Amino acid sequence: MQLHQLKRREFIALLGGSAVAWPLAARAQQPERMRRVGVLTPYAQSDSEGQLRIIALREGLQKLGWTEDRNIRIEYRWATSDVELTRKLAKELIDLQPDLILTDTTVLTAATLEHTRTIPVVFVQVNDPLGSGFVMSIPRPGGNVTGFTVIPFTITGKWLELLKEIAPGIARVAFLFHPPTAPYAQAFLDALKASAPSLGVEVVSSPVQDTPGVETVIAAFARVPGGGLIVLPSAFMGVHRDPIIELAARHRLPAIYSFKFNCASGGLMCYANDPADNYRQAAAYVDRILRGAKPAELPVQAPVKFELVINLKTAKALGLDVPLFLQQRADAVIE
Repeated sequence: MQLHQLKRREFIALLGGSAVAWPLAARAQQPERMRRVGVLTPYAQSDSEGQLRIIALREGLQKLGWTEDRNIRIEYRWATSDVELTRKLAKELIDLQPDLILTDTTVLTAATLEHTRTIPVVFVQVNDPLGSGFVMSIPRPGGNVTGFTVIPFTITGKWLELLKEIAPGIARVAFLFHPPTAPYAQAFLDALKASAPSLGVEVVSSPVQDTPGVETVIAAFARVPGGGLIVLPSAFMGVHRDPIIELAARHRLPAIYSFKFNCASGGLMCYANDPADNYRQAAAYVDRILRGAKPAELPVQAPVKFELVINLKTAKALGLDVPLFLQQRADAVIE
């Protein structure tokens, strides 16, 4: 074989190999596929608590390799506690056909699932996903939804016990809730009534429909001395926390709330899970689903981190002497 023929064959072989290699290299250099996630939150965009939760989600996703505007685009919708607005924004997110939707609270999750049973949904801060019909079971949710619960119904007994420890003179408690954004209220109320007799406390069911109703109910309840207040968490109570806390202070009612942002706003005492921690955990489920996992096979998870926060400044204003043992048990004390 002539030398020039050999070199020609080697050149053709090399060219053929390159023809295979070049497209592979080109594909490897293509940008990552952009994934789209919808987030439906019950807070206004300007609300510090809503922003804190979103920051926790972003940090969780970033640790797992998801960076906004590089490989993930997050569409935020700030629903506040307006039920009609919630439905509208849920439908708006679904029409975008995202890869996944993250919802916060029972009402926002229900609004989303009214419109889709195909787009994967990860919920946070939902009280009773099984009773609400969101999932078929806790270990194997089935369908297109899974997520993270908030607080058990029996926590009401703990709330009442803590109130009695900080204000032993309490003989009556108003159980304040907003039915449109707390469809689970009756289960909490039943649990509270079951634990109240052992502590010698009368429970007064106190539903409210709007902010003026909050003032009317609290003012009427406070006319009889020896009262305390338990505020059931919901989108409405979170959005309107400042006027509720101010009313409790004005009428000198020892009150217990759920999340620590209530104490930061002047509430006397808070005991519940850490919502930001739920968002961090939810980032892991978002990651797994975007990488191919099925919501139906990811178990619903309960919170593992609970926090007791006491506002000593508020206690002093109410004339309460917080026992040292209670201060030592607290995860945080605001002075």
